Amino acid sequence: MTTSVTALSVPQASASFETTTIERRDLRPNDVRIDIQFAGICHSDIHQVRGEWGGETFPMVPGHEIIGTVAEVGSEVTDHQVGDTVGVGCFVDSCLECAACKDGEEQYCTRGVVQTYNDQGYDGEKTFGGYSQQVVTRDHFVVRIPEGMDLAATTPLLCAGITTYHPLKEHNVGPGSRVGVIGMGGLGHVAVKIAAAMGAEVSVLSRTDAKAEDGKAFGATNYYATDDEKVFDDLAGQFDLLVNTVGSGIPLDSFMGLLDRGGVMANLGAPSDNLEISAFSLLPNRRSISGSMVGGLPETQEMLDFCAEHGITATVEVIGADQVDDYYEKVVSGDVRYRAVIDTSTLG
Repeated sequence: MTTSVTALSVPQASASFETTTIERRDLRPNDVRIDIQFAGICHSDIHQVRGEWGGETFPMVPGHEIIGTVAEVGSEVTDHQVGDTVGVGCFVDSCLECAACKDGEEQYCTRGVVQTYNDQGYDGEKTFGGYSQQVVTRDHFVVRIPEGMDLAATTPLLCAGITTYHPLKEHNVGPGSRVGVIGMGGLGHVAVKIAAAMGAEVSVLSRTDAKAEDGKAFGATNYYATDDEKVFDDLAGQFDLLVNTVGSGIPLDSFMGLLDRGGVMANLGAPSDNLEISAFSLLPNRRSISGSMVGGLPETQEMLDFCAEHGITATVEVIGADQVDDYYEKVVSGDVRYRAVIDTSTLG
C-alpha cells in the first residue's frame, strides 16, 4: 500500500517542472511520515535536474532541505512524535553498521548512503525529494528543529548549514582562526555566519564588491573583491582555512597562495568540470586541499542546536511552487539573496 501526494517533478533533463502525483510508502516500523512545510532549493538540485553530473534518473522530484511536521510514526519509533517539527537533509538511509556510520559519518557509508532523491533505497525503491507535500523517511535520518526558529529560514541549514559547519568544526575553527570564505551565495553566506559565531576572523572573497554590505552584516570582518588581482598579492599567506563554496570552476592555484603555512582549502563546491591545481600550489608551506561532503546525522543535530543558540538562520526568499523554474535561473545567475525556499502549501 502507498499514499499519493502532490509533487513537483521534471520528466527529463532540463525540462520544466510539472505538478504531478507520486507515491509514498506505508510506514515501516522505523519510519516517520512528515507533512512538508518548506523545501529549499540547493544548487545541487539544479545540477541534477539539468543532467550535469551524470547518472540522473527521471522523472525526478528534487529537494534535500526539508522541514515539516510529523504526521505519523512507525511502531518502533521513539525519538519523534506526531506534531513534532522536524527536518530531513541529504540522506534517508545508510547501513548504520560500517565504521563510518558508527562514527556518525553516514555520508561516507561503505555500503553507500541513500540520497533523499535521485537514488534507490536498498530495496530498490526510487527516492523522491522534498518538492512535495509529504515524505516518509527512516527515523534515524530525521532531526529535531529547535523551538523558536524561523522554519523557512532554517530549512537551508539541512544542507547549506551542515555542509559549511562540518569543515569549520573539523579544522577547529575558533577565536584566532583566520577564515576566508570564497563566494557568498547560498552556502557562503551561511559559512560566514557560522564561522563568525565560532569566533573566527572571517573574510569574504567574492568576485565583486556587490555583496560587501551584506557580508559585514553577516559577521565578516573583511570583504575583498577578487576581480582586483592585486588582492592575491596583498593577502598572500593570510589565512589558516579557505572554505570554497563556489559551484563553478575558480583559479585554485591563485587562491592557494592565500594560505599560511599548513593552511587548508576545504572544497565544498561541485562544478561539472574537473578541479585543477598545480603541485607547486601545495608543496610550499605544507598547504593542502580537502574535500568535504555534508555531515552526519549527529553533527547535523549539533549544527542546528548551535545555530539556534547563536540566532543563525539562512537569509531566504520564500517562493511559490509556480516560481521554481524562474528561481533556478536566478540561482544560477546569482540573483537570489541568498537561498530560495519553496512554501509547499502552494502545491495544493
